[in-house]
Amino acid sequence: MKKFFFGLWLTFLSVSLVSGAIITNTNQSVEYIRLLARNASLRLDSVYYNPAGTAFLANGFHLALHNQTIKQEKTVINAFPFLNSSEYVGQVQVPIFPSFFAVYKQDKWAVSFGFGPNSGGGTAEFSTGLPSFEIPLSLLPASMAMMGVPTTKYAADMYFKGQSAFYGFQGNVSYAFSEMFSLAVGLRYIYAVNKYQGHLENIKINPLHPLLNPSGQMMSAAQFFTLAGMPEMAAEVSDQAVDVTQKGTGFTPLVGLDIRPSERLNIGIRYEFNTKVELENESKVDDTGLYPDGYKFRNDIPAILSLGVEYALTEPFRIMVSYTYFFDKNANWEGRENLVDSNTYDLGVGLEFDLTKRITLSCGYLRSESGVSEEYQTDFSYELDSNSFGVGARINLSPSIDLELGGLYSKYIEDDKTMSIEEFPLPFSESYQQWNWVFSVGLEIKVK
Repeated sequence: MKKFFFGLWLTFLSVSLVSGAIITNTNQSVEYIRLLARNASLRLDSVYYNPAGTAFLANGFHLALHNQTIKQEKTVINAFPFLNSSEYVGQVQVPIFPSFFAVYKQDKWAVSFGFGPNSGGGTAEFSTGLPSFEIPLSLLPASMAMMGVPTTKYAADMYFKGQSAFYGFQGNVSYAFSEMFSLAVGLRYIYAVNKYQGHLENIKINPLHPLLNPSGQMMSAAQFFTLAGMPEMAAEVSDQAVDVTQKGTGFTPLVGLDIRPSERLNIGIRYEFNTKVELENESKVDDTGLYPDGYKFRNDIPAILSLGVEYALTEPFRIMVSYTYFFDKNANWEGRENLVDSNTYDLGVGLEFDLTKRITLSCGYLRSESGVSEEYQTDFSYELDSNSFGVGARINLSPSIDLELGGLYSKYIEDDKTMSIEEFPLPFSESYQQWNWVFSVGLEIKVK
């Protein structure tokens, strides 16, 4: 029973916070939040989205500091008939999600640096646990009744909090071979940290037993089974807790190409190789035995291919289209990648209009398609297709300083699966819902 309660904790929590990518956070700048199509960027966020494009920036130093505030809600609805409640809500709060870009450009060369949480970056808190924790508990009354002890209720204190952040430190070198072509090579260092804390405590039942509980009141399940001479069952329903940190590192080689057929048209291409990430358990508390201290396992960041086009329809009006493809099936997730039917992709479209010389307005739309199978989906870790909408503005505060503002809302398409367990012969359903919003602000500075 203990392993059933906590088994899903072995699933990685390093999920993306905005796009449909299973692992990768593509929301690395305010411009992305307000446009959702940055793969052909020729601004400072090209350090991440289009590194070859940095070779076409103006000569000098360029600096940018951005932050996003993210709120996400994840809801699981389970139709198992014996549960006290069918709905489980998890809150993800990310008050600080920073990114930093720096570029030095001189003639045909550019050297750039970027920082940002490439995966995770938030804390997910389920104050009432998850269905996988509670379903075994909900079977206790029926099991007791079959043993000849009438029991109708159960209760427990269930809590789970998971934190995940894969910090990326990226360096690029770019070179413009001509006014039309530039190339870039880069390397990103990943420092990954996951933290899991949770407990399943104070399990109670109301057995009507003439000697041990004649009043039929709620009592400790462990105490009842101990008094009944059932030590193994008492151990199964005793208090359990987990406090585990997982750490690891990895490197992401990347290459980029930028093509400028004309002043109005720009094309960006980027390929990131698969990032091998091996996490190691540092277990302070593990009452389940599922987290051996020092155990290592793979949690790769998949390879990425991104394509982008930016076209100026008129001098003040630009349209941007981006396609990003994630090679999920080629990553190593300790076998879970085999539950992915098709690789994830994002398709984004953005519009930008210079309202005045100092104010630029924008909006964007992103469609994310996740190709995971029904078997992949669990109450702890699930992936959903989504539609995201972004709006924002750039305000030119001075010839060398721009203020970036952006807001985004994502609505995920509900999914469900049919489940069954050995102890209950009838199938039951579990559905998954999710939404998030983002507010972002940033400053970009050019230093001559």
